[in-house]
Amino acid sequence: MKRPRDIEVELTFLPTEHGGRRGPAFSDYRPQFYYAGHDWDAPHEYPDVAQVNPGDTVRAFLCFLSPEEHIGKIKPGMAFLIREGNRVVGYGTIVRLLDLEASAMAARLRRGGVG
Repeated sequence: MKRPRDIEVELTFLPTEHGGRRGPAFSDYRPQFYYAGHDWDAPHEYPDVAQVNPGDTVRAFLCFLSPEEHIGKIKPGMAFLIREGNRVVGYGTIVRLLDLEASAMAARLRRGGVG
């Protein structure tokens, strides 16, 4: 199943020597998207590269597993962290919101709520 592209971001992965990952990340990488004191699950898609190495900066699309939780809370220009557990492995900035509203509505409908 193809995931929606909720947001477009620019990500910078920390170099290994600064606490970053030891190996590359690939599309469908599932770290936590961290902002406002909370971690959120958001699989990544890297449309321009086959893999992302420690120290790289890339464009990515993220798909929130709970998109309805982010409506009105995130916006372009907002900074966030990428974490694996409590370890920060990268950071980023939201470039633009894409399918977030439609994803949130679909998630509400799937859960039996009102759109």
